[in-house]
Amino acid sequence: MANLLFSPQPIAQNTALAIVRIITGAFMIYHGSEIFDRTKMLPYLDWDVIKSMPAPETFLYIGKGLEFVTGICFVLGLFTKIAAVFMAVDMLIICFKIGNGKFWYDDQYPFLFAMIAMIFFFTGPVKWSLDKLWFTKK
Repeated sequence: MANLLFSPQPIAQNTALAIVRIITGAFMIYHGSEIFDRTKMLPYLDWDVIKSMPAPETFLYIGKGLEFVTGICFVLGLFTKIAAVFMAVDMLIICFKIGNGKFWYDDQYPFLFAMIAMIFFFTGPVKWSLDKLWFTKK
């Protein structure tokens, strides 16, 4: 057991990454699903930083829509690298434009979601994905 823990070799790397991808996607779906509930969306429009945007309601719905769609893509492992870019950009906007850019404290969650998205940009969906099923040449 000690050899396994101290070895630089990965332990079930593709399985672990696929589980992280699916859970991250589920979190994004959960947060993005607010787009379907007007009462949950309205409080965001009271935020001064949202009000200062050129088209606040449009940007709000685009952001929440991106969370929802990229979450679905992550769960299914569909267009994973493209979804990862959109998720990372969306989360970085939340962290640095909507939030205060204090990713060491206040805005950790969106920043961490952006970092997770970048992992999947570089690794792809790994296993249990429609990308593998549809886009792998046989």
